[in-house]
Amino acid sequence: MATWEPDGRGDPVRLQGQDFAGNPVDTGPWVGDVVVVNTWYAACPPCRVEAPDLAAAATDYAADGVRFLGINGTDDAGAAQPFERTFDIPYPSIADTDGTAIAALQGRVPVEAVPTTVVLDRQGRVSGRILGVADPTILRDLIDDVLDEPA
Repeated sequence: MATWEPDGRGDPVRLQGQDFAGNPVDTGPWVGDVVVVNTWYAACPPCRVEAPDLAAAATDYAADGVRFLGINGTDDAGAAQPFERTFDIPYPSIADTDGTAIAALQGRVPVEAVPTTVVLDRQGRVSGRILGVADPTILRDLIDDVLDEPA
């Protein structure tokens, strides 16, 4: 896990693409909200372990202005959508087979493993990162810390 203080977060990250149903996804309009980004793919064992905790956190924090977004650079819709249904994932995932979304993150924070979870502050800047399975307590602490920052 790594965290960045507000004065060391660098430029905002904007993620764009399409979800696995072909709908556009763009974090640009989400500025003002905390955003949690998670990289995953359907056959990834640690991704399957953390999926229920991510889904629960997304539901629990929805009313607090926290949005979740997945990035999947491996699967096609035939593999990704059953995963999303199995784990009742309540948020979109960018189908990132061309690597555009990951490249947008790489300029701001290293994404060295799948899964990786990144928390963006209300300005869209990287405030925290978890490599590997996101421990739900640590993830919620990272989210709470950003929510407690002045808007």
